[in-house]
Amino acid sequence: MGKNNDYEAEEMTVELELEDGTMVNCAVVTILTVESRDYIVLLPLNEDGENEDGEVWFYGYRENPDDPNEEPELSYIEDDAEYEKVEEAFDEYLDNCEFDELLDE
Repeated sequence: MGKNNDYEAEEMTVELELEDGTMVNCAVVTILTVESRDYIVLLPLNEDGENEDGEVWFYGYRENPDDPNEEPELSYIEDDAEYEKVEEAFDEYLDNCEFDELLDE
């Protein structure tokens, strides 16, 4: 008997428009705060809702504190040093997730 994955239905997704106008559906992996700025980690999905290569995308993330219903703003990270900090924070997040999974078993 397979384990029931209720959480998959709860997965948050966002539609992202790429520079060439292509729309990509992405699963929201997590939102990280690095040096008091927020970043969102997205997992691009194909038409079947699956990720083929395990690649994740990092974007700056900003919500309007005055209007929680407003769409959050995503921004491209152009600075390499900033990108690397977000990447390190995500690696740490993954390490913590794996550690938590080991504790759950």
